[in-house]
Amino acid sequence: MKFMNFSKIFMLFAILLLISGCKKTHQEQKHLFPEINLDDNDRILILAPHPDDEVLGCGGIIEKALEKKLPMSIVFFTYGDNNEWSFMVYRKRPVVLPKAVRKMGFIRHDEAVAAAKIFGVESKDLIFLGYPDFRTLNIWYSHWGNSPPARSMLTRVNRVPYSNAFRPGAMYKGEEILKDIETIILKFKPTKIFVSHPADHNPDHRALYLFTRVALWDLKEKINAELYPYIVHFPKWPRPRGFITDRQIVPPNVLKDKIKWQENLLDSVKVRVKYEALKKHQSQFEVSSKLLLSFIASNELFGDFPVVMLDRKIDLPYSLNESRMDSTNIPEELTEEETNLFVGIESRYISVEGENLVFSIETSRPLLETVSLSIYLFGYRDDRSFGKMPKIHILFSTEGYKVFDKGNLLAKQRVKVISSRREKKIWVPLELLGYPQIILTVARTYTVKVPLDWVSWRIVELPQ
Repeated sequence: MKFMNFSKIFMLFAILLLISGCKKTHQEQKHLFPEINLDDNDRILILAPHPDDEVLGCGGIIEKALEKKLPMSIVFFTYGDNNEWSFMVYRKRPVVLPKAVRKMGFIRHDEAVAAAKIFGVESKDLIFLGYPDFRTLNIWYSHWGNSPPARSMLTRVNRVPYSNAFRPGAMYKGEEILKDIETIILKFKPTKIFVSHPADHNPDHRALYLFTRVALWDLKEKINAELYPYIVHFPKWPRPRGFITDRQIVPPNVLKDKIKWQENLLDSVKVRVKYEALKKHQSQFEVSSKLLLSFIASNELFGDFPVVMLDRKIDLPYSLNESRMDSTNIPEELTEEETNLFVGIESRYISVEGENLVFSIETSRPLLETVSLSIYLFGYRDDRSFGKMPKIHILFSTEGYKVFDKGNLLAKQRVKVISSRREKKIWVPLELLGYPQIILTVARTYTVKVPLDWVSWRIVELPQ
């Protein structure tokens, strides 16, 4: 027999009080932001990086769509098969052998099916892609064209290993991911797409947003869908963690004024159903209940950064700053050694000067011997395959800088750099970027492979 500690019993009791006794109606709830409306002719596509994200970010949307009898499909990017800690708690022993890890992927698949049944979603409306958990952003960065497919960290395979996936055997490459997402969108023809956020601190969440953005640009002549990103992972958010009676989720402070937020309100009945569905993700609930229960609230938030429109006639560079936290506000997941190495990103600006894209960045202090700074500039054109477009990575260290395209080293003279202790200004020829119409860009600092600080991916439209 399993025994729960007192705090868990108290939390469960409080939740049951809310979902059974709360009399607050939808109309009585305070509107923090404009409400999302689902129209009678909408077709709802929900994209979840892992099984459980569909409930956390969009449980109320799922319920509202079913209530209106709207066509709906839920797509899972990964099987969530890289969460070794949760698997160890679930199985009561380490789960490290590739075959055992893949079995946990099937378990998370079945948990998603069980959660969907709580909502009333049929299994035929669920799609599982099977791309590698915690490796999809790495695919976005490096695995295109002639590059070999990525290899999953725990399953140790380089292609989709699941027989019940959308396309078993699909290689872990950027083109394959785009192919699957575009195929699904073309077939389902959604009018509203709910997807993970470019500011989310989980790499799979960022990757799914980026691939979805490119897919929609590729399909812009055929599909006209609104995009609604949702956040799940962000430092010290929501606060406090755990279940809070009558909680209404508010955006992270640093993003509050940078994004036009919208919300979906849930009455007490919908809160109860969302909670019951979340419990079906048992392998995650057992180890992360405090975080997961933070999303059992009377609202859900959606919003995206505005697209930056550059103009050659404007001399001043455009700020991509996000009202950054104080550089002393270091991510809590870092070890003491990593905290001592922390170099934060304070500001970044972008502009066009003649035939160059100009990018400038300032860090909280000079780079240290074991700390690197990476700037990524990925171009998009509607008349050229995204996989064949340049994907420029400029890597700074205490020894200088290097320039890469899809992981291939280029002559550093291809870009001009003026660098001081904390500031770097880079001139990148538009020709090197493939004369793009759109740029996707991000910057990050890290030590070895441990991320220290990063800013959100942003979309910049260039003057043509």
